[in-house]
Amino acid sequence: MRITVPARTNSTGAAAIATQPRARRSVPALPSRNLHQLNDFAELYDRYFPKVFAYVYGRVQDKEASLDIVSDTFEKAFIKMHSLRSAEAFGSWLFTIARNEVASHWRKEKPAAKAIQDAAWHNDLIHQPASPEDTLLHRERLSHLVSLLRQLPPREQEIISLKFDAELTNREIAQVLNTSEVNVRVTIFRALRKLRERMEQQQEAH
Repeated sequence: MRITVPARTNSTGAAAIATQPRARRSVPALPSRNLHQLNDFAELYDRYFPKVFAYVYGRVQDKEASLDIVSDTFEKAFIKMHSLRSAEAFGSWLFTIARNEVASHWRKEKPAAKAIQDAAWHNDLIHQPASPEDTLLHRERLSHLVSLLRQLPPREQEIISLKFDAELTNREIAQVLNTSEVNVRVTIFRALRKLRERMEQQQEAH
C-alpha cells in the first residue's frame, strides 16, 4: 500500500512541472503507530521536491524519467531514514541519493540516448523574444551555451547543475560531493571563466 504525497511548489521553470497532476508520486505507507514519522517525511518531501526535481531534470532532460528518478530517490530516502545520523545532513544526503539514481539511469540507457541530455542550466535563460528574428537569435545563443556546458569536465557540469539547477549553497554542494567549500567555489569560478572565455572566442570568430 502507498500513500500519495502531492508535490507542492510555486516555483517556475523546470520545478514548476512538478505541479502537474502526473507529477504526484508516493512514499511507502507506515504502520499507524508511526504516522507522525510519515507526516514529518511528507513535510521534507514538499520542502525538497522542487530542488531535487530541478536538479534531476537538469541532468536527464526528460519529464517522466525525472519524475520516476525523483520518486525512487525519495522512496530510498524514506526506507533508509534510520541510517541518517543527523537531521541537518538530510539535504546533502538526499542529493547524494539523487546523484546515484541519475547515474544509475544513464547506465541503463543506450549510449545514444545520452545525446538528449542537453544540460539544463538554460532554464532561467528561456524567455519569450519579441519577434521571430529575436527567437532565432536566442535559440542560436542557447544552443551555443548548451554545447559549451557539455564540453566542461563531468565534475564541473555536476557542480554547475547543483549550483544553478538545484540552487544549493556552496556549503551544501560540498557536503553532497564530500569536498570543501573552497574546492566548490574554485570549481564554479573556473567553470564560469571557461564558459565566458569560450563564448568570447566564438563571438570573435564570427
